[in-house]
Amino acid sequence: MALLCTVCFKAVQRRPGTFDMEFTGLYSASLQNDKLSLFDSPMERYLKAKQSVQHFTVTQLGLAIFSNESSNKYVVHSYNFFLFPSTWGVTDVEFTLSASSIQFLSHYGFDYNKFLKDGIPYMNEAQEKILHQYLLEGSRKVSSALDRDALKKAIDEVTCWIAAAEEEETMILQDLSGYQVLEVQLVLRQALQNVWTQPLGIKKVMVKKVSPQRRRLLENSPDDCCQKELILLSARGFTNLFQILVQAKKPLVGHNMLMDLMHLYDKFYKPLPESYEEFKRNIHNLFPVLIDTKTVTKSIWKKCQFPLRSSLLEVYAVLCSNLNPKDSMCPKIALASECSRYAEKKSPHEAGYDAFLCGSVLLKSAHLLLCTSTDGALEADPCFPQYLSVLAEYLNKVNFIRGGVSSINFSGEDVPCHHPPLLVVHVRGWPGLNERQIYQEFKALCRFDVRRLSKNQFLLLSNKFKQVRLVLRDYKHHPHLRVSVYGHWRHSPGVNCLLQVSGVVALWSVLAFVLGGATCCLF
Repeated sequence: MALLCTVCFKAVQRRPGTFDMEFTGLYSASLQNDKLSLFDSPMERYLKAKQSVQHFTVTQLGLAIFSNESSNKYVVHSYNFFLFPSTWGVTDVEFTLSASSIQFLSHYGFDYNKFLKDGIPYMNEAQEKILHQYLLEGSRKVSSALDRDALKKAIDEVTCWIAAAEEEETMILQDLSGYQVLEVQLVLRQALQNVWTQPLGIKKVMVKKVSPQRRRLLENSPDDCCQKELILLSARGFTNLFQILVQAKKPLVGHNMLMDLMHLYDKFYKPLPESYEEFKRNIHNLFPVLIDTKTVTKSIWKKCQFPLRSSLLEVYAVLCSNLNPKDSMCPKIALASECSRYAEKKSPHEAGYDAFLCGSVLLKSAHLLLCTSTDGALEADPCFPQYLSVLAEYLNKVNFIRGGVSSINFSGEDVPCHHPPLLVVHVRGWPGLNERQIYQEFKALCRFDVRRLSKNQFLLLSNKFKQVRLVLRDYKHHPHLRVSVYGHWRHSPGVNCLLQVSGVVALWSVLAFVLGGATCCLF
């Protein structure tokens, strides 16, 4: 908690804050239709991701705070937090582990013992409300079998000891962990009116035999760790830091940060809402300035024609290489002494290291953009507000992977992508084809996302114009699959249905007119 207090203090003083998160999984394989698709609208993708966010949990959160010490020098304080859901009282969170994610993190040296045994607790507002009610009712129900065993052992030890103990005599309970330190004290105080308890460090509790008068005096002490307000503060854990970051209203920086934002919202704020627009609106209220370095670097890579790189570490390496010319006013980034191990050894996919990389990529990218906009004619060392100014077009635009938009705009309307033309496949003489079989048919030639349009028609969508031309050429004379460019008026089931209904109505109108005219002639 001491480290958390230090970070809280720096968080309200420094700028900006960059963060990164690691999870027990990304997208759940057990959920139907969860695969990312170019057809996905932001709302569809949000609903897919929402299910996965509710299945998985956060294992690690990295926070890097960049302090502009002098001119173009930045000192970075980067922190790495292991997190674990709060298990206090009746709270017992269920989450899923993805085998591939566990294997991936293990490959990069993730310490699962720290995650499980030493993870800092957290909770959202809904969980805090339940705990608050639990404390008001004075309930002492313990959810964990491990905690129940520890409590029973502690009560047995104290009961045997107190019978022969003198007033003011003490004993020490050892080998407690996490919330056991608090739960043991609350249970002992409730069961025995002639004892007082006090924590010693994080794994021990001192038990003292006292008189009833002395007990009443101690209960009214403002420093008593078992007061309801202090219990809530302890149970909130990392959520306290989240709330301070929200109050600070400083720019929040991440890399490919949509899933990170969804987990931030769900784990530390409130359960994710059903409405995509409500999620956007609330995130913008919490963090008015978001910067996604993936959105920024995608644009820079096109302008500067840097070699394509996908991972954050690779992007950082390019910006530090000779491909990105340096000048005397380029930001100089130094790690604080407590983070020096990140300067000595690369630690990819450790959240604290990735947070440091993310902030460094932001500063180097912003400087490159500023130099480009002024043709390299900088008169003085740039300050951070100048960097924010040159990043204006990217603010609050979070990268959207393979979908109907290139980014989610948290401060306005989402702008659709400009994809190659949509193709439609009409199947003839090949009954029973499904979307997966259509995908496999075209897979060898190019990569398309497939969606069924009607019984014998499928839509194909690619993000490569070359692939569209290849398919139109190579399937021109296919015996069973006729491929053409999709036309709304020609292929839309809704339009076709409307035209069919209109045709029927028109036919009946003509018949009515003809038959009506014939009847008139008879008279």
